[in-house]
Amino acid sequence: MSGYILAIDQGTTSSRAILFTLEGKVYGVAQEEFSQHYPADGWVEHLPEDLWGTVLRTSRKVLEDSGVDAEQLVSIGITNQRETTLLWNRSTGEPVANAIVWQDRRTADYCEQLVGQGLEDMIRDKTGLLIDPYFSATKLRWMLEQNPELREQAERGELAFGTVDCFLLWKLTDGRSHYTDATNASRTLLFNIHTQQWDQELLDLFNIPAGLLPEVLDSAAEFGVADPSVLGAGVPVQGVAGDQQAALFGQTCFTEGMAKSTYGTGCFLVLNTGDKALKSDNRLLTTVAYRLNGKPVYAIEGSIFIAGAAVHWIRDGLQLIEHAGETEQLAEQTPVDHGVFMVPAFTGLGAPYWNPNARGAIFGLTRDTGIKEIVTAGLQSVCYQTKDLQKAMENDGVRPVTLRVDGGMVSNSWVMQFLADILGADVDRPEVIETTALGVAYLAGLQAGVYESLEQLESMWQRETRFTPVMSKPDRDSLYAQWQDAVRRIHED
Repeated sequence: MSGYILAIDQGTTSSRAILFTLEGKVYGVAQEEFSQHYPADGWVEHLPEDLWGTVLRTSRKVLEDSGVDAEQLVSIGITNQRETTLLWNRSTGEPVANAIVWQDRRTADYCEQLVGQGLEDMIRDKTGLLIDPYFSATKLRWMLEQNPELREQAERGELAFGTVDCFLLWKLTDGRSHYTDATNASRTLLFNIHTQQWDQELLDLFNIPAGLLPEVLDSAAEFGVADPSVLGAGVPVQGVAGDQQAALFGQTCFTEGMAKSTYGTGCFLVLNTGDKALKSDNRLLTTVAYRLNGKPVYAIEGSIFIAGAAVHWIRDGLQLIEHAGETEQLAEQTPVDHGVFMVPAFTGLGAPYWNPNARGAIFGLTRDTGIKEIVTAGLQSVCYQTKDLQKAMENDGVRPVTLRVDGGMVSNSWVMQFLADILGADVDRPEVIETTALGVAYLAGLQAGVYESLEQLESMWQRETRFTPVMSKPDRDSLYAQWQDAVRRIHED
């Protein structure tokens, strides 16, 4: 079989379209950033037209730049920033509000009320998730509660809800497909991960009309056909997965106990738990890793809200650097025990703390502190947060010994070596670090018949570099204890 698979990777700060050969090699990439909107403290929004516009332009551009005709596309896969919540008119396809981004904390008070009512165990038992503003249901409820007109339209069946994958699919198919996949559904607080159905008790709790919701399909399925007006040919959409689950799939972590960590805007450590939906005692999330042929595979996940976003803040907010690529050289010139600790809780703390009200801080500043130390502290914060997740998983009895890594930050070898050192574990960087897009290309290819089995995909994964720990245990423990002290100061205040 000849041809290409188009992976649409719609992220928090940019959209990318990546063209893969059927052998899983990157053939072309187009990327476009878009604006973030912060209407109030802790609020984060996207313009829906930015999400669709950047996807449309990058998809067309990657085909044009690569000299590939849409007729040569075998399939399309969609992977997306998860939990981000959209609402649009079924007749016109026009959004009725801005998208509320996964990082947004506006529903923190409501979430505290739910916890106070003793609902956390019930919700967690059904969804695998904690009660937190992170997830879609409280965002969607807020949209409907704030605007009585939207509530009336929703009750009349005139509106459609979706996470980003669902909205893009609607646009791609010119309104013919209102579907999501099990991985994205499992992040809404409305989906029962055991029955694999939308849960009526949760819909009633959040006062959300069932008519808003998309149909939930497998991660590899027939999601519809892109309208010829979009790319120039009718191409089937056959793979959909939330970005972190797509990365797990792209890293071919198909065996129970295998784990990956993705370093994008946030950082997400996901470990495959097989057919068991393991309940964490350490405030990690239980989620659907992927679903094939109606059978879910589960994972346990630790979510960090700020990873690469800390570097963006150092670049754009503090203006200490011009390009993220400068950070590696600055860190190489700085001792690892420089004494400065940055806790980047710009939108609260994620796992295992789940404190939406925490705010960022830098500790240990002296007259000797300069740009190098602050930049290095920002990079190290990502690794320390990963250590928090590793410890939580360890306490749940599922310690990842080797970690497969991906995302933009992993091209920084200094960060990867420090990560291996602070974890005391091998860190494997694959040849293709675009594993989020690769994962959804694999899913689309499975459905299209390009790939025959998971075993075939496993054989295609190749390691580029293994980073092995060289730091002594006393040094590692000392640094991590100082990090924990820094977190304690903002977490317990």
